Amino acid sequence: MAAYPLSTYRLQIRKDFDLDAAAAVTGYLRDLGVSWAYLSPILAATPGSDHGYDVVDVTRIDPDRGGPEGLDRFAAAARADDLGILIDIVPNHMGVAEPRENPWWWDVLRQGRASSHAESFDIDWEYGDDRLRVPVLGSTLDEVTAAGELSVDLAPAPDAPDGVLRYFDHVFPLAPGSVTAEERSSGVIDARAVHDRQHYELRFWKDEAAELNYRRFFAVTTLAGVRVEIPEVFEATHVEVLRWIEAGLADGLRIDHPDGLLDPGGYLEQLAAALRAASGEEGSYVLIEKILEHGELLPSWWETDGTTGYDAMAEFGRVLVDPAGEQPLDALDVRLRTETGVTPAQDWHDLIHDTKRMIADTIQIAEISRLVRGLRPVAPEVADGFSADVLHDALAELLVCFPVYRSYLPAGREQLERAASEASERRPELADAIAALVPVLADPSHEVSRRFQQTTGPVMAKGVEDTAFYRYNRLGALTEVGGDPSEFSLSVAQFHVAQAARQASWPRAMTALSTHDTKRGEDVRARLTVLAEMPERWSEALGEFRAVATTGHGPFDTLLWQAIVGAWPASPERLHAYAEKAAREAADATGWWEQDESFEKAMHAVVDAATGPAADLVSAFVAEIERYGWITGLSQKLLQLAGPGVPDVYQGSELWEQSLVDPDNRRAVDFIERAAMLAGIDEAFDRGDVPPLDETGAAKMLVTSRTLRLRRARPELFTRYVPVTAVGEASDHVIAFDRGGALAVATRLPLGLDARGGWGDTLLLRRPGAVVDAFTGLRYEGSEIRVADLLATYPVALLVAEEES
Repeated sequence: MAAYPLSTYRLQIRKDFDLDAAAAVTGYLRDLGVSWAYLSPILAATPGSDHGYDVVDVTRIDPDRGGPEGLDRFAAAARADDLGILIDIVPNHMGVAEPRENPWWWDVLRQGRASSHAESFDIDWEYGDDRLRVPVLGSTLDEVTAAGELSVDLAPAPDAPDGVLRYFDHVFPLAPGSVTAEERSSGVIDARAVHDRQHYELRFWKDEAAELNYRRFFAVTTLAGVRVEIPEVFEATHVEVLRWIEAGLADGLRIDHPDGLLDPGGYLEQLAAALRAASGEEGSYVLIEKILEHGELLPSWWETDGTTGYDAMAEFGRVLVDPAGEQPLDALDVRLRTETGVTPAQDWHDLIHDTKRMIADTIQIAEISRLVRGLRPVAPEVADGFSADVLHDALAELLVCFPVYRSYLPAGREQLERAASEASERRPELADAIAALVPVLADPSHEVSRRFQQTTGPVMAKGVEDTAFYRYNRLGALTEVGGDPSEFSLSVAQFHVAQAARQASWPRAMTALSTHDTKRGEDVRARLTVLAEMPERWSEALGEFRAVATTGHGPFDTLLWQAIVGAWPASPERLHAYAEKAAREAADATGWWEQDESFEKAMHAVVDAATGPAADLVSAFVAEIERYGWITGLSQKLLQLAGPGVPDVYQGSELWEQSLVDPDNRRAVDFIERAAMLAGIDEAFDRGDVPPLDETGAAKMLVTSRTLRLRRARPELFTRYVPVTAVGEASDHVIAFDRGGALAVATRLPLGLDARGGWGDTLLLRRPGAVVDAFTGLRYEGSEIRVADLLATYPVALLVAEEES
């Protein structure tokens, strides 16, 4: 098995598609041309979890996902089909939604600081007076008690010999000796009194932001931070994972959210050493889920093969966006805001400052308060020199102004200085406090400095991806994970520079177009990209849609109608779910904590109209842009699959991927249909027939399979990156590059190409010699190829030197 994959295929493993179901599709993956299968988390997760990131037991494979026997069977099937195996793991946090399912968390609840697992979780015991604060109550503890909603059950159980405390479906263990012998014998038990003797304190869920004393994954109270920086905790959390490597059940690991760890670089170094011990001196393939901001570089000293490719996704999309659409779409946004009385349009940087500040002032209050408390042990002069409120405000502003996900001190001091400069400019009254804080936060020997680095990421993620992305709505194709929506487009020259840099620096990093985290499937984005070529027509169409149904909020109407158009045809259920999530994430007209019933009623009425009386109107508009969306979709697919890095195909995206945000993008995939389609394409190809570019997506499957197969069979053709020149009247519609023998050609701005009458005299310039297009089987010779001939069948081509017989 190769030390690293040539391509991967992501499979979402869950109860309804377990490891045995995955084993049944390895033959299809082989036929598609895949190099490695890439599995979502498989360790035991919260029952019913579809994603698996809420791991409750790191020592065993989830029985609902197939258990250890299922992994054995999957690995055997993968090996039989010559597939490597990459598995997603979650070192940053564990699921605690159902405490009894997590034996470590359960033991901490039962025994408090005396538990052998108390140090495994990132808990500030002193702040909680040695009690862990758990936000599950529907109202205050006094109100819950008065309503008689707490009860004590003294029946012993193996994991709760002293009984349990119950609050509706929530169950918590009783601490040893927390119910007196007299209470037990009399049967007269005051549930509130018993609660107050526990190592935990149940809290009103709405108080959680300010009052929690454990680190979470972002703002998810049911995901508790784990301290893998402690050697014993690292060892305990990786025993099962390392067994997979040692037993040959996996060849590599994908690391979820390393930025949440205290020391990501240190973790990767520790992991690399453990993997070398488990697999031999060569080690294993390791990828990290790391979002790089525009222009940010991955730390070169980290022991990883690269990121999971969000940064590449932005490049593939931006080069296909027409820059001429930026100004008209901005003007449309301003007009809609003005007409509907919504907050005026903001510069992207100002917008994300405000949304990040909202996050800092709400769901990250507990983390910032912990930073304030951490100042006194290391910088008493700072703690005494300013009030706690001022320090809290200054720390929040520094977090908000931090320009990237996090720093990795001593590297990245300049990011802190940049944040301090902006924060002081925005809030001059805090300048003295900020100046006093910077030296402390810049010293990696201080715990408060290390925790500050852990906190910048959640503020960024929740403030930008999960809030601002739903407010900045001029073109939905731009608001995608890993992208900067203020960067409207990328020139072909800029694209080439980015790909050459990827080939030179991180050639084994993953590239992606769709993932379980993307806000829109790749072909939704491709279809919406067309709107940049026709902003006036889009404005007209949006006006027609809004005349049928509107939320009264112009920018949200834009977001929602773009989602409807991009995913069309889509069921009402899918669109209603998307609308609700998008509106509440935006948190300006409604929200997760407090819903605006009248707005949400209007929002759902828009979906009802779109799938009812306005359905013909939507279908007619989609018919105008659908073909151009297919062209753009095929182009971005080829750019990814043939480009530098290790391309990942997200499950099902070898056909048109019209998903919206999760959980929509984790819907079941019909692999039987896909296998049959691939077999039919292969049979027809052998006869010299290729499928049309149409709604079936067969053309996309052809492009996907031929590119993946070529990468797998002839990897020597994909070892460099050289831009290829096109000349002529439509040369600006061509993107072409040579990977070292495989020459990829793609179309950009297809509507504009049609408007100018097609390719005309445009020529592709190349070295002479016979080549064959892998997608059509057609043969070309000479150093000049007419693009009109080359792209007559498909908008993409993959040229390979004709093999000698």
